[in-house]
Amino acid sequence: MENKPYSILLYYCYAKIADPAAYREEHHLFCLENNLRGRIIISSEGLNGTVSGLKEDCEKYMEYVKSDPRFADTDFKVEAHHDHAFAKLHVRDKEEIVHSSMRHINPREKTGVHLSPKDFKQLKDQEDVVVLDVRSNYEHSVGKFKNAITLDIDNFRDFPDKVHELEHLKNKKVITYCTGGIKCEKASAYLLEQGFENVYQLHGGIIKYGMEEGGEDFEGKCYVFDNRLAVEVNKVNPTIISKCYICEKPSDRMVNCASSKCNLHVAICEDCGWEMEGCCSDACKSDPEKRPYDGTGYYQKKSNGYNPYKGFSRKTTAKQVKQLHHG
Repeated sequence: MENKPYSILLYYCYAKIADPAAYREEHHLFCLENNLRGRIIISSEGLNGTVSGLKEDCEKYMEYVKSDPRFADTDFKVEAHHDHAFAKLHVRDKEEIVHSSMRHINPREKTGVHLSPKDFKQLKDQEDVVVLDVRSNYEHSVGKFKNAITLDIDNFRDFPDKVHELEHLKNKKVITYCTGGIKCEKASAYLLEQGFENVYQLHGGIIKYGMEEGGEDFEGKCYVFDNRLAVEVNKVNPTIISKCYICEKPSDRMVNCASSKCNLHVAICEDCGWEMEGCCSDACKSDPEKRPYDGTGYYQKKSNGYNPYKGFSRKTTAKQVKQLHHG
């Protein structure tokens, strides 16, 4: 069995943070001191992150997060990997931990019933159950649960605008799902607010279902927000549901168009990827400023002179923060 020395962590936690800016600096510093990379969002409503690092460094990180009483019940999804899944570290202070148009909803006060992967597997095919994908088009285009309902949305913030299309399902048990569970916390609460009575959510999302139940009946791959782009979930009855955007042959290779002016997220087979130089169209291929294609279709944003301490407040230098941190 291949030894994979790194871990990739996917997690979120809705919890009140009184001073997000101050906690962001503390959190950022811990990640720097433990060689972690990834994208972490901190707001007054909690934490949301995807982090990569050596297994032992990720263990320290999980202990650090859960040792704070505010985040003690954080559920980490841990996947083994052969290297970092990110090139850099970004810890940002934002208004929400997932961008939505439902800021009034507090999942600590109201949300759908959490279903374990095992319970979800038992319920999903029952006659009075509807499985609802709350992710965006480019995510469910490459993979989704068998017979799941998908919504035509480009961003999660558009979810409330589509709920009227589900009115005929109010007498059903509705189970929402997403990648790791975070979007379902607000999506399921919003459904309850709109008069749906039996609302559930897959706890831990697609990733946890794949880890604990083998991913049965998840068709295609799961889109993820790191340099892997899409990962295998189903070890029981895997299939491919997406087609190459260029030649329409079955393909689940997710690619970001090499033209940064376009940046379309689509499936492109390996042959077309090289032929089109990572672009989705001839127009994009002729873009003189298109990014060089290396066969992956993943492009790290340019950051000349990348400084991992970037983001610390101007009032407090990184050196001062370290001095404060170490007493």
